[in-house]
Amino acid sequence: MRKLEQVAERLADLYGREFGGKSSGRYRIPQKLLREMCGRRRLYEDDVTALSRALLEKGYILIDMDSFFVVMSANSFVNYRRVGKDVLHGLAPSE
Repeated sequence: MRKLEQVAERLADLYGREFGGKSSGRYRIPQKLLREMCGRRRLYEDDVTALSRALLEKGYILIDMDSFFVVMSANSFVNYRRVGKDVLHGLAPSE
C-alpha cells in the first residue's frame, strides 16, 4: 500500500502545478499512465479504492471514468446545490 500512498502524493502535487495551459486545478490522467505510476499491469478495484482513500485524506477526489481518471479538489463539491425532501416531493415523476 505504501506505493499507492506515494502515487497519491504525486497526484495531489500535480493539482497545484501549472500544465495544460492552466496554473492549477482539476485534471485527467490516462488509466495507462496511472498504472505505470503504480508499477502495475492492472489496477484492480481494491487498488483504485486505496488510491481514492489516500487522495481523499489529502483533500482530493479520484473519479474513475473508465479509460481515464479525474482528480478534483474535494472543496469543489462544497457549494453544490442540495436536494432535500421538499424538492423531491415537488418534482413530477419522469415519464
